[in-house]
Amino acid sequence: MLLPIRTSIRPERTPYANYALIVANIVIFFLTYIGQHRVPGVPGAVRFLRIGAEQFMLHPDQPRIWQFLTYAFLHGGLLHIFGNMYFLYLFGNNVNAKLGNLSYLCLYLGGAVFAGIGHALLHANPVLGASGAVAAITGAYLILFPQTVITVLYWFFFIGTLEISALYFILFKLIVWDNIIEPKFSFDAVAYDAHLAGYLFGAGAIIILVSTGLLTTSGFDLWTMIKQWNRRRRYRDTIATGYDPYTGRSTKSVKAKQVESHFDQQTLQEINRLRTEIAQRITQRNLSAAAHLYLQLIEIDNTQIPPQQYLLDIANQLASESLHEQAANAYEQFLAHYRTYGYVEQVQLMLGIIYSRYLDKPQLAIKHLQSALNRLTDPGQKNMCREELNKLQS
Repeated sequence: MLLPIRTSIRPERTPYANYALIVANIVIFFLTYIGQHRVPGVPGAVRFLRIGAEQFMLHPDQPRIWQFLTYAFLHGGLLHIFGNMYFLYLFGNNVNAKLGNLSYLCLYLGGAVFAGIGHALLHANPVLGASGAVAAITGAYLILFPQTVITVLYWFFFIGTLEISALYFILFKLIVWDNIIEPKFSFDAVAYDAHLAGYLFGAGAIIILVSTGLLTTSGFDLWTMIKQWNRRRRYRDTIATGYDPYTGRSTKSVKAKQVESHFDQQTLQEINRLRTEIAQRITQRNLSAAAHLYLQLIEIDNTQIPPQQYLLDIANQLASESLHEQAANAYEQFLAHYRTYGYVEQVQLMLGIIYSRYLDKPQLAIKHLQSALNRLTDPGQKNMCREELNKLQS
């Protein structure tokens, strides 16, 4: 058995909407649930809800419009509601903090409706429970925070914990295993299709918001990861035709230009080798090797400018390895050559923090932090920026 117990990030602000939904579900549960009560005169029939509450379940054979929403606030037992509210708390807090209260409520209720439709199209049996809506929130978490780490409690022959990327845990464990593979071996009356519809709605809604720019992210969301993968794929295709990403021209024209260079032939060959290896390491996602090859390259020729995403990856890697001087130089080079980058304020924030905390260059730190503060939209990042500026200016 696997049970997620915590995530590696905490919400940037209080998730009021998520807490309100949890409270509403619990209150409605205690108002409507009566346990297992057999229906007199009907062999084998069991009723779980109070008389009158059953009309709020979703009955696909004779659905009412309100049932596509009300069914999600009913539950069939303590374990049922505990499981749903536990997962809603675990994944919903960060999604709520990212979207804001109103947008989060719309996502949750929309997920409930979409999950209900998914169940009604494929099944005739009545359904109740917030699982579809919670799946929508979990699908949204998958897109927004795929690189976060989830600590999982496991117990088989022994008990322990392990850490798994949110991308793999949600995609393969919660979606594929729990709702596609396991149902083939289980006869439990679980609305798996409602779950899948919920995941689809939540993930799809966030992808639309991010891809259209209606929702800004930190650049670590799944949509950005896919775009970066696609750029690397296109790079591999174009480099095979003789394209040099550092110049935007074919390698033939680059070689012709190099004849006029002040470097000797052996040095030019070394520069070409380093540029090729940097591109290969980044394509392989071996960023540490790429970053150190880049340092060798600029030691020979400091006019070498990698492509935008390559240079940003290298600068981030240098910062993560605490090579602060080299990281600052790479970020400065990035700002000098890629001013139109869509998230330039985050580069300025990172550079300001490096100058402030590690390189003791307060004037440069203030310059970059003030520029970043005017552009930042993420509340957590704005607070971090203000706090750093206050320390420098106090």
